[in-house]
Amino acid sequence: MDKFLLAMAFALALTSLICLVRVIVGPTRGDRIIGINVVGTKTIVIIALIAFILRETYFLDVVLVYALISFVASIFISREFAEEADEAQEEGHFHA
Repeated sequence: MDKFLLAMAFALALTSLICLVRVIVGPTRGDRIIGINVVGTKTIVIIALIAFILRETYFLDVVLVYALISFVASIFISREFAEEADEAQEEGHFHA
């Protein structure tokens, strides 16, 4: 069972790297924001899997803190993105 969970953690890490390509390449800010959120979510799951494999409960505290920080950062970045879009729309030249 531990080998399976370790393989899943490795697979999630690999797919996180693929999501990082989306963050770097884009092409839009929305794609980058979603890519960052996906990487953060996968990181949370990887840490939880490692906590389960090692049978260490303090990693779950790390997961909770990381999830809260990721959530607050997502809200902040999305709010900034929405405000910029509103300003551009008011000026008459909206760029996604």
